[in-house]
Amino acid sequence: MSEENLDLPFEEALQQLEEIVSQLEAGQLPLAEALEKFEAAMRLKKRCEELLARAEAKIEELTEAEGEEATEEDSP
Repeated sequence: MSEENLDLPFEEALQQLEEIVSQLEAGQLPLAEALEKFEAAMRLKKRCEELLARAEAKIEELTEAEGEEATEEDSP
């Protein structure tokens, strides 16, 4: 896992992250592989956080725009 994580949709990134976490929690991976999985998990976590931040910003933008429209409609 490397740069391809940068283009993953949120749901796929989250699913891959959950799979890696399960593998790491099982504690059966050799150290080198566990480190690789951990690095991949950190990239996926960052991707998910970025996508969530974008979604939150979009929601805020839409609700603010909706509030402005409602205020304009209520004005005499």
